[in-house]
Amino acid sequence: MAERPRHRGAHRAGRAAPGAGAGRALHRLGASAHPHAGARPAAPGRPSGPGLRDRRAGAPAVPQPLGPQRGDAPGRANASGRLLALPRGTGHPPPIVNPTTDRGLIWGTALTQFIGWGTLFLPFSLVLEPMEAELGWSRGELNGALTLGLLVSGMLGIPVGRWVDRQGGRLPLTLGALLGAAVLAGWAMVDRLWVFYLLWIAMGCAHATALWTPAMAMVVALARHPAKAIAGITFVTGFTATVFVPLIAVLVERQGWRGALLAMAALQLVPAVIAWAQFRGVTLPAPSLAVGRGDALRRALRRPAFWGLALCFAAHVFIGVGLGTHLVPLLRELGLPEASVLLLVALHGPTQVAARAILYFAGSRASMRVVGALAAPLLVLALVWLAMAPADVIWLLPFVAFWAVADGLMTIVRAAGTAEILGREGYGAITGALSLIGVLPRTAAPFAIALVWEAGGGYGAVPWMLAGVAALGAGAFLLAVRDRG
Repeated sequence: MAERPRHRGAHRAGRAAPGAGAGRALHRLGASAHPHAGARPAAPGRPSGPGLRDRRAGAPAVPQPLGPQRGDAPGRANASGRLLALPRGTGHPPPIVNPTTDRGLIWGTALTQFIGWGTLFLPFSLVLEPMEAELGWSRGELNGALTLGLLVSGMLGIPVGRWVDRQGGRLPLTLGALLGAAVLAGWAMVDRLWVFYLLWIAMGCAHATALWTPAMAMVVALARHPAKAIAGITFVTGFTATVFVPLIAVLVERQGWRGALLAMAALQLVPAVIAWAQFRGVTLPAPSLAVGRGDALRRALRRPAFWGLALCFAAHVFIGVGLGTHLVPLLRELGLPEASVLLLVALHGPTQVAARAILYFAGSRASMRVVGALAAPLLVLALVWLAMAPADVIWLLPFVAFWAVADGLMTIVRAAGTAEILGREGYGAITGALSLIGVLPRTAAPFAIALVWEAGGGYGAVPWMLAGVAALGAGAFLLAVRDRG
């Protein structure tokens, strides 16, 4: 780590202390300080941010690692000089998505992720049957393309994360959104299976660059209160399925599956515009040498906390994908009326969003270690309840409540808890590695549950199996929080 500059007074022998000229230059440019640094320009004798050059003295500021350092105080510039510079001539982003405030960062990122997940991920299941009917491809052939796309997305997690750590997220978020729009347009015109597979390789690239990992890396790098910002973003994205599932279904019914995909392609251009405008002219603090060499990821891989989080998040993904695929037939097998089945499934989204809203208003007071330590066992309780509850909608309501709350909170812990436990340095590459580990459980969950269903002649053993996976994940999270690095 570079040596921190010493300050023995604001002025000596008529000269400004190091960093004072940079502070005045930044003020003249009308640049916006990161919320950690407060609204005022750098005071004399205080470092004013890595990568900024003193225009009067010509002395470069000393680069420092990204993230809070020992001795940092909330609301003041820390040792890394966490400032956002908006160079002359670049203009400011629109206020509603201005990343120099947490509110602007939340709204801009929430909009890109809300539309991105709605257009790039949700259409597949809704156009599956119309594609089978028109093209004559089997469901296995179609799902093979989806699996390939998920594998590509996972493999790109680390390189994309490293890029964001070093260069920022504007380019991958913008180009990924444009690539996603192009893939959707190509998908709308596809008539050959091998072309469909090529499109889903490209879709995997779009998922890796336009969706969760690079977006959260920018939030963690820029937000004053990352956990609160992520809670706000996930509050908005919690309504993605509520809005896009009926929208796509109506478009498929009226315009056909090809017309629906073309409409989604046009809509997917919006996140590209937002990402390009939101991070226009924004420069992140220069990464430390450890980030540049990839040492931050290598250090994380040697910590028990990384592998505890990896196992916990893999269990969470396995359960989420497994229930998302099999919950409806499981509830039907219990003999519940169709209206009760749909009610229980529909309650998951609003309950999950409510839990995220509570965490948002808790703000920086909520430790992700504590939130995760509560959410992980709650998921175990939910699945044990599902296994033991009578086949009655009233008795199954607690299962939905426990599962939705645990699911909503663990989504936030996955993003903000990683930064709290493993640190912000190299966050993009570290979360990319965690995403890569999660590819196998994500793709294997539906198949594994189907095998248990077939072996048992029904879903009776499935909740117990999932409860065991959840217990393994809860134990892994407790291992992670005990590792203080």
